[in-house]
Amino acid sequence: MGDDELAELRRRRMEEMRRQQMEPGAAEAEMERRKEAEAQIRTILTQILEPEARERLNTIKMTKPEFARAVEQQLVMLAQSGRIQSRISDAQLKQLLSQLVPQKKDFNITRR
Repeated sequence: MGDDELAELRRRRMEEMRRQQMEPGAAEAEMERRKEAEAQIRTILTQILEPEARERLNTIKMTKPEFARAVEQQLVMLAQSGRIQSRISDAQLKQLLSQLVPQKKDFNITRR
């Protein structure tokens, strides 16, 4: 994580703590809003992803939650804008993920 990301996380956490101190019921309302948003995202993903693709995305979520969240947000935005016409198959999701994941550099070390 970079310094900017850490500063942003700290700022968000401090803001959240201030809100909790000021309004005791606000924390529960915020949790409820988050749960509703997550449920809405799951519903949209269920509609646009085939079961194999959804399973792949869940597996990625276990290993790289931030990356999976970003992919989910992109898929939801594409679906809401009408750019996804049919359900996304596992092969299509693999292709999308390969475009989003930065390519690793291979190093070959030879001894003489």
